[in-house]
Amino acid sequence: MLGATPRTFDAYSELCPTRAALDRIADKWTVLVVGVLLDGHPKRFSIIQRRIEGISQKMLTKTLRTLERDGLVERRVYPEVPPRVEYQLTELGSSLSGLINAVQAWAENHMVDILAAQVVYDQRGEPVEE
Repeated sequence: MLGATPRTFDAYSELCPTRAALDRIADKWTVLVVGVLLDGHPKRFSIIQRRIEGISQKMLTKTLRTLERDGLVERRVYPEVPPRVEYQLTELGSSLSGLINAVQAWAENHMVDILAAQVVYDQRGEPVEE
């Protein structure tokens, strides 16, 4: 960022803004939206929504707006009737590609182990706070 004063951030500090960034990039909808946009091609809202099964219009709108606010997604509105709106990752958003791909691959590769661990835990009858 031009003219920015260098700062030190510590995610373990309660008031550090890094925590908000961690919340954002660790959110399942963020991971999925960024994953859909990783190919570098602009996408319309309806294409993103179709690709991510189970996401509501409200949640997709909220996620895209938050990602745009954080500088990870660019929203382009074309002066057409009806207006055409497309979303694309910014350079900053694209820098998440390795992380997003790794997290998705890890989850897919370890799901059998996670499900097995959940069965064992659930058989003990201990409650889980969600």
